[in-house]
Amino acid sequence: MLPGMTSRPAQSTLRHGRVTESGRIYLVTFVTWNRAPIFRDYRHARTASRIIHARKTWKGAECLAWVLMPDHFHGLIRLEDGDLSKVVASAKSRMTRALRAEGREYPLWQRAFHDRALRKDEDVRAAARYIVANPVRAGLAEHVCLYPYWNAIWL
Repeated sequence: MLPGMTSRPAQSTLRHGRVTESGRIYLVTFVTWNRAPIFRDYRHARTASRIIHARKTWKGAECLAWVLMPDHFHGLIRLEDGDLSKVVASAKSRMTRALRAEGREYPLWQRAFHDRALRKDEDVRAAARYIVANPVRAGLAEHVCLYPYWNAIWL
């Protein structure tokens, strides 16, 4: 370590080996602040869903499939160009601004997010089905079609 530098093992561990590639598809998850079930309120869920669904939200990427759970978001994101961190930060920022305009005063999202690159041989549609089935597995709906806050490009 160079003189004057401080060690932050957790930060360096998070960044170690993290590279995003254009054209790659990522399973992305981000969580609300303190896991608060903000999107249990249908008004907040509708606002966030409109933003998630808008193409301009994903500048430099395409959202192939997504689901908004009461306290987190799962998405299948194809990175077109740029940096996945910037794409996610922009999407989170758009939702935060919209909910602040509706009166939300506290932070909306945790700072970090989780991502996993799909292997080139993985079935993208199977990954999308897994994502949109989250509300069923969580007991929020008996069938995917009965949960309103999701979408996939294959519909």
